Amino acid sequence: MQQKKTIGFLILFILFFSSNLVIANGVSALVKVVPIEGTFQDVKERVIFAVESQGLVVDHTSDVGGMLARTGKDLGETTQIYQNAQVLEFCSALYSRKMAKFSPALLAYCPYAISVYTLNEDPATTYVAFKRISRGIEDIPTRNVLKEIDDLLEAIIEEAAL
Repeated sequence: MQQKKTIGFLILFILFFSSNLVIANGVSALVKVVPIEGTFQDVKERVIFAVESQGLVVDHTSDVGGMLARTGKDLGETTQIYQNAQVLEFCSALYSRKMAKFSPALLAYCPYAISVYTLNEDPATTYVAFKRISRGIEDIPTRNVLKEIDDLLEAIIEEAAL
């Protein structure tokens, strides 16, 4: 009986850790994250400048970190994940028009967003991230249209990281 419990525990242990590995790998495939040494405010300003250097304007800033801190108390969650966390949203007439012309339903991908955040355990590193919207799209023409937006977001992050 004890041997069956041990085998069962080992199976659960392997499944738990292998599923976490799949989740971690899945996140890295879906989200591009770049750590940048610098304060949150400095890196955020660099991202905004990089967006503007593409001829774009940040239309909205969402204080996701503040929202999570406020609502965590209501949910009984005391762990604060982020020291700062904001999502910068913007659009591009050029890329959005091309995307909408290809398929009006792709409007759902607008606006584009770049996240900027610091973690409590490492406030000296600011992370910049975006969703890779072309990943997992099987239709090649659709994936190619969305890949252009991924490339734009990648260029913005690369400029901010300089």
